[in-house]
Amino acid sequence: MPRFSLTRTLTALSALTMLPLTHAYAQGGNGGWFVPKSQQAPAAPPRHAAPVAAPEPEPMDDDGSGGDGGPVDNGAGGQNPPPVLPLPPVPAAPAIAKEAPPPAAAIGIISVQGVMQLSTAAQEIQQVLGARRDRLAHEVQKEEAAWRGEQQKLQVQARSLTSDQLQIRVRHLQERRAKDQHVFGNQARIIQEAYQVAFHQIERVLEQHDGIVSRVAAARGMNLILHAEQAVLHVDGQDITEEVASHLNQVLPHVFIPDDGADPEELARSGKMATTADEESMMRQAASAPQQSGTSAQPQASTSVLRRH
Repeated sequence: MPRFSLTRTLTALSALTMLPLTHAYAQGGNGGWFVPKSQQAPAAPPRHAAPVAAPEPEPMDDDGSGGDGGPVDNGAGGQNPPPVLPLPPVPAAPAIAKEAPPPAAAIGIISVQGVMQLSTAAQEIQQVLGARRDRLAHEVQKEEAAWRGEQQKLQVQARSLTSDQLQIRVRHLQERRAKDQHVFGNQARIIQEAYQVAFHQIERVLEQHDGIVSRVAAARGMNLILHAEQAVLHVDGQDITEEVASHLNQVLPHVFIPDDGADPEELARSGKMATTADEESMMRQAASAPQQSGTSAQPQASTSVLRRH
């Protein structure tokens, strides 16, 4: 049985501080929400200089040529000629009958960020879920400080403890760290998914085939809607941002936000409401509804979509 090493245990204990408490819940599109910059440990400089790596050869193209597409130097002062390869015949493209040209583009401009800033529902989401996020960040900072205090206290008391006592204390700190990562990570996931549930309601009202963007575009005779960031120049009459936001506030002044602590995934499994798994079939049913009711399919601006980037 190897003898217990106090130095080795202290080294392992010190290494615990390198495990970020927020690693488990700082993942995803909003990573780093709950990591205060003042508590992020700076990266330690390397102790030894890295050896100088030998220069790598330039990547070869599929045809065996160098990275610039030219022939490869044969090393004897000349260049290898390109290889002569088979040239199989290809069929000629048949003539295509002339078709009716598409309608002239009537372009509209929309700023999605501007719509969100004017949306009362979006403001409600930021206020409610922002408060939950800030409260979780405060709890994380509080637990982080308490854990580091226990870790520092153990480092001071380590020499007065037996090897078994020290091992038990270290294991308890490790278990506490793992529990914190699990608990806070789960709470962060719940808040993030609540954001997705709430904002997806706004997206659906805006972007579905008969949504607000399509209806506003149809009312103005527009058949092509672009993001404002894509347009270098446009006139005021083409910007539908404020009109879309006004209709959005009328149609959707508030959104459903899961209760504090309620797991959106558990809510989806409860069967109390439709889920994202049902969304595709719901969209197909909505698209086929006019045809089933016998209404004629008239070309509308609903064929335009609000493209995402």
